[in-house]
Amino acid sequence: MIDVQGSGSDERLRRIEAVTDAALSQLDVNDLLKELLDRVQEVMRVDTAAILLMDVHAKQLVATAAKGLEEEVRQGARISVGRGFAGRVARDKQPVVLDEVTAPDDLILFDRGIRSLLGVPMFAGGEVTGVLHVGCLSSHQFTDDDVQLLQLAAERASLASQTRASSIDRTAALALQRSLLPTYLPDAPAVDMAARYVPGHDAGVGGDWYDVFTLPSGWLGVVIGDVSGHGLGSAVVMGRLRSALRAYALVSDDPADALTLLDRKIHHFEAGNLATVLYAMISPDRATIRMSLAGHLQPILATPGQPANTLNIPVDLPLGTGSHQRARRHTEVAFPSESVLVCYTDGLVERRGEIIDVGIQRLCSAVEPGPAETVCARIMTTLAVEQATDDIALLAIHSTRPCPPRQHEG
Repeated sequence: MIDVQGSGSDERLRRIEAVTDAALSQLDVNDLLKELLDRVQEVMRVDTAAILLMDVHAKQLVATAAKGLEEEVRQGARISVGRGFAGRVARDKQPVVLDEVTAPDDLILFDRGIRSLLGVPMFAGGEVTGVLHVGCLSSHQFTDDDVQLLQLAAERASLASQTRASSIDRTAALALQRSLLPTYLPDAPAVDMAARYVPGHDAGVGGDWYDVFTLPSGWLGVVIGDVSGHGLGSAVVMGRLRSALRAYALVSDDPADALTLLDRKIHHFEAGNLATVLYAMISPDRATIRMSLAGHLQPILATPGQPANTLNIPVDLPLGTGSHQRARRHTEVAFPSESVLVCYTDGLVERRGEIIDVGIQRLCSAVEPGPAETVCARIMTTLAVEQATDDIALLAIHSTRPCPPRQHEG
């Protein structure tokens, strides 16, 4: 049925150009889908055209864009995979043609008066991401050329929907992550603090976070952590871990015990996720730091008159590894007056083509005792200039407690 106007090859070329036009890529994703359906409806001479995108978690197709079936989109219609015409296309993962639609095929579309249907799956990475189908209000026989044309349109729609999904996920993850990071650090006596968070530009938002809170006992809780992976999923897990660790900190004065509880929480509620976490408690007099590391990088301490160096604190297994053979440990270290503690995630020091020790030594060289804001600014200027693929979380805590009076001899 191709030879409608002019030669069959000319008409076929016109139809293909209509759905592969490069100008479509200049449109906003929602406008692109609507324009694509307009063109499909025109060149295929059909009465309806619809795109349903897959909700992976619910295993359902969601009506996203339509011509002639706009009410389905307004109602947010959902169709389970395997049910109805679109569900059958998604289940079979191949084109489906119905020259004569009956109620058992799809009661909703049949009630809308549709008598012939053609549907094709949309793919991304070998997985079905949606369904594109067209229909006629009178009996119609779809050709092999019709199938191929609709598959071309489905490929274009799939690329657009992937772009939209990626943008939505990134925006949501960034908003969630920033909402969970402290808008300001607490005003705690005898310390000044500063922090930085920079999302990775290539890999997207991940699960890096930092947190500082004052406990009822007067101890100051300090946390920095990194959930494995990137995107919205990691940001959601990060938010849950942050909230849980705050709760455990209220019932435990041992950071190792709090991390043990957090590990149990991951195994039970966040199975399959891994996280590295540093949890430290600074004493009310700000003279001592009690710390436990769950797979996290050792922090750096810079003391006046001495070169900055990593703290020699044992590193236990990351959270979520499933191993409980050894109890988690905590270590107490002195926090001298005017010294600065620097906690960070691996995005600050890791570089392609070099071992991480090189980056850590570079960081040590950039840290000098002083106000926390100055310390953070110097670190970011020195180390973060090349950062482009991973998130960075950085937290500096500067001791401002008075130096003890010097005792005179004699």
